[in-house]
Amino acid sequence: MTRPRRSLLFMPGSNARALEKARNLPADGIILDLEDSVAPDAKAMARDQIAGAVTAGGFGKREVLIRVNSLDTPWWVDDVTMAGKVKPDGILVPKISTVDDLNAIANRLSDINADMSIRVWAMIETARAVLDADKLAAASRDSETRLAGFVFGPNDISRETRIRMQPGRAAMIPMITHCILATRAHGLEILDGPYSDISNIDGFATECAQGRDLGFDGKTLIHPSHIEACNAIFTPPAEEVEQARKIIAAFEKPENASRGAIQLEGRMVERLHADMARRTIAIADAIAAMGH
Repeated sequence: MTRPRRSLLFMPGSNARALEKARNLPADGIILDLEDSVAPDAKAMARDQIAGAVTAGGFGKREVLIRVNSLDTPWWVDDVTMAGKVKPDGILVPKISTVDDLNAIANRLSDINADMSIRVWAMIETARAVLDADKLAAASRDSETRLAGFVFGPNDISRETRIRMQPGRAAMIPMITHCILATRAHGLEILDGPYSDISNIDGFATECAQGRDLGFDGKTLIHPSHIEACNAIFTPPAEEVEQARKIIAAFEKPENASRGAIQLEGRMVERLHADMARRTIAIADAIAAMGH
């Protein structure tokens, strides 16, 4: 099933009002957070609140992920145990750097007999993770890892590597492309990191469009005001969907059944374009089914 992931919004697990609000926001997914947005002395309370919110449900067709604390903290085992029991759609794990990290999460989920429907998402936030993106993505061949994809974390990468975060992200594009290639080589999804300057809507829209053009499936967000623009930018334009339907219809004609390339409206169209067209239509239909 194709699932739209245009916009996934972080919501702090320690804020009960935010957890309630998350049920009605037009984001494709909600990331209930136990990490950066939750103070150390509020971790346990946030864990309980998230458990209650996910158990209560009411998120509609939105994808629900829980971001746990990283494996170098004292909280991650309790976080993953809770998440494994309340059955969100996925668990987002920060600062994954090695296949051993993925295996540690997989082993914990296995130990508590967590439902196999729960997927794991790895945040790529370290130099080691970027360098070994292919190894990490390849770990998805082992179904026990449950790996569904990556979330690229530019802020942490910037801090660790000293590569400056500048408008346009020119210095980061090689790393972004490297991670995108790794996910596509292994059939995974990848989401862009958040844009920190909340009030700069134009800057956000520019980075969002850049992320789409680089090949990200969507973007993680830290403020609800970004949802609408993000959804619009990652939604295939109506004319693109219309053209995709024409391409599929043309290849389905009996006279084109055995042809690798055809002419359509003065352009040469190949079978690979039909494959791309099917994905465009699947995403557009899935977005329409979201109802927002």
